[in-house]
Amino acid sequence: MDIDWLEPEATARGSVIVVAGRGEHAHVYRRFARRIAFDGYRVAVVENDPAAAARVIAGAEPGLPLTVVGSDSGALTALDLAATHPAVSGVVAAGLLVAGTDAFTGAWDGELEIRSACPVHRGVLSADGALDRGTLGAEAPVATADSLTHVQVPVLVVHGGADALSPVADVLAVTSALPGARVVLVDDGRHDILNDVSHRSVAAEIVQFLERLRLPGTPDILLRERAGALAP
Repeated sequence: MDIDWLEPEATARGSVIVVAGRGEHAHVYRRFARRIAFDGYRVAVVENDPAAAARVIAGAEPGLPLTVVGSDSGALTALDLAATHPAVSGVVAAGLLVAGTDAFTGAWDGELEIRSACPVHRGVLSADGALDRGTLGAEAPVATADSLTHVQVPVLVVHGGADALSPVADVLAVTSALPGARVVLVDDGRHDILNDVSHRSVAAEIVQFLERLRLPGTPDILLRERAGALAP
């Protein structure tokens, strides 16, 4: 089931559609959606159904940049939507599945360990109706270098450095096919990187990406300089 658009308190700066991963229901991303909405963006969450996501894209407010954020199998759906819907301005691919991705078929406690170290999010996942347990072992399409060549919009790739399901090295090799993609690795981050321990820092990185989409071609607002580099 989809959730309604979350509206920002002030004038909307853009629209964001979040596509959930395997077995996840929309309310799993409520915390993430609220944080992005707080920063001025209209946010809707859909389960991983390309047709449902396409309907939400069609209903987005015209004239504003539209970004699709996807996690796990939803990341590939988000990239595919960007290639087929001209309204999409950019994509955030989190926990992207690639050819080296391992299927997990263990017990629920092991699935929680792979998904997130955040105690709050683990509580959300453990609640009744949050997700279909065991779906990390289900087959899903994977991204390849060839399959990504049709994506022409800006892409932010966010991946956990400790993702035991989708190896970092394989993700880096595949996403090199995305020209100009920004790749962010989260130190010690796990597979559900939008809802892991560093979810605030990840959301902040995504908001910066959204701001760049609003003003294409402009330099970064926050510049990272080596300590002492500006000293006389």
